[in-house]
Amino acid sequence: MPRFPSPEQANEDGLLAFGGDLEPTTLLVAYRQGIFPWYMPGQPLLWWSPDPRMVLFTDSLKVSRSLAKTLKRHDYTLSFDTDFEAVVRACRDVRGAPESWIDEAMITAYGRLHALGHAHSVEVRRREELVGGLYGVAIGRVFFGESMFHHERDTSKIALVTLVRHLQGWGYPLIDCQVASSHLESLGAVEIPRAEFLSRITELVTEPGHPSPWHYDPERGSESRR
Repeated sequence: MPRFPSPEQANEDGLLAFGGDLEPTTLLVAYRQGIFPWYMPGQPLLWWSPDPRMVLFTDSLKVSRSLAKTLKRHDYTLSFDTDFEAVVRACRDVRGAPESWIDEAMITAYGRLHALGHAHSVEVRRREELVGGLYGVAIGRVFFGESMFHHERDTSKIALVTLVRHLQGWGYPLIDCQVASSHLESLGAVEIPRAEFLSRITELVTEPGHPSPWHYDPERGSESRR
């Protein structure tokens, strides 16, 4: 069983450790302890646990008026877990492959987690074309968000709202957003101390989660119910 230092030993930037591997067991042990991998080309495998931690409580989602209109009127097709690798690669490509942390090793590693039922994707399509989406890791009743992309305006937001509506109905109170961004903050994400984050996920990751694979429920949909 892989072992990591205590997250409290991370430096001021959140860097905790380096080295190791991206085997499914290693990744699952890391996420359960509030640790995630991130590195750039040419760097060793780095493990992080930042303080503070950005999270989105599923009952605190903010939907602007303009986004609410889009959610009610869009003609996209929404789905879960129908093309996980395509979503991951799209997240990689929008950032530019040479500069992205989503290299082939990451794509393979998270593909293995998906095959084991631990990693999930949300797809937004116009006809057959993938135009937005996101992916992450679900353990117990926590969703650890990894990355999102959009090729058309608001399609990553549509994916996130769709995810939140389903997670809320399935009893997941928390999405880990890792580090702060204005984009996520506009949707209701907030920063909390790392100690509070770790305290919250300690029990949640042991609770039974929603069975895999995940399926889109039109009754929950992506429409704003506010």
